[in-house]
Amino acid sequence: MRKKKHAEHVNHERWLVSYADFITLLFAFFVVMFAASNSDQKKAGQVAQAVQVAFRELAIFDPSGKALPLHDKGGAGADANSVMGNAQSPFGMTRISESAEAAKMRTIAISEVKAELQTLLSNEVADHSVRLSQDSRGLTISLAEAGFFGPGSAVMDAKALAVVDRIAATLKPLGYGIRVEGHTDNIPIHTAQFPSNWELSTARATFLLQYLISKAEIPAPRLSAVGYGEYRPVAANDTAEGRASNRRVDLVVISHEAAKLEPKNAVESPSNEMRPVH
Repeated sequence: MRKKKHAEHVNHERWLVSYADFITLLFAFFVVMFAASNSDQKKAGQVAQAVQVAFRELAIFDPSGKALPLHDKGGAGADANSVMGNAQSPFGMTRISESAEAAKMRTIAISEVKAELQTLLSNEVADHSVRLSQDSRGLTISLAEAGFFGPGSAVMDAKALAVVDRIAATLKPLGYGIRVEGHTDNIPIHTAQFPSNWELSTARATFLLQYLISKAEIPAPRLSAVGYGEYRPVAANDTAEGRASNRRVDLVVISHEAAKLEPKNAVESPSNEMRPVH
C-alpha cells in the first residue's frame, strides 16, 4: 500500500530571513557609526550632514518637511560643498578638507566681529582714533593718522602697533580676506620720500600690510593693499576736522558675499584636487 503523502504546509515565516538580514545590517551600521563618533565626533557629524544633503538634493525628502539639525549649536548649516569637501571618497581617495579658517569664516558673522572689536577697542573708539563701520563690502576698521602715523610718515610707533596687534589677533583666526587701504587729505605733499599723496597713502598701506604678514602672521593670500591718495574722502576737506578724518588707513574685512567679486587665483589650488590616502 502506498503511504499517504502528508499535505505540505505553506511556510509563512520566510520573511524572518529578510528581517534577520536587515537587523544584522542595521546592527553593523550602528556599530560603525558608534565607533566613528567615539574616534571623531566631528567627522561623524559631517557624515550625517552629507547624508541629509544628498537626500535633500535628490528630492527623496520633501524640502518643506521638518529637518532635524545635524550640527552643533552655533555651527553653520550644511551645504553640499562644505560637507562633501571633508568627506572621504569611496575609491581610496580623500578630498583635502577646507581650512579651519574658512569654516570659522562662515560661522562668525561680520556683525559679530564688529561687536567684538568695539568691546576690544572701546578706548580707541571713544577717542576717535579708531572708527568701525559696516557696509556691503564688510567691516571697515579706520585707523586715524593722528593715532597711528606721524605727519608725512608711513611708519607706526610701538604704541600704535600694539593696537594693531590686538586687531590682528582678533582677525587672524577668522579666515576673512583683509584689504589695507591708505588715504590722505587733499593737501599736496612733495618730499624726497613721497612726491605726492599717492605715494604716501600707498606706503602707509604697504607698511601695515607687511606688518600683518611678518609680525601678526596673517597668511599673505588673505591680504591686499591699495593707496587711494586723496580720492576716497569720508568727509569734506574744507575743514580741519574733515581733513583729519580723511587721513587714515582702513582695514577692510571683506564679507563672504563681497569676496565672491574679488579676483580669483588663475592657478588652481592644490586643495581642490583629489589626493590618495596614505
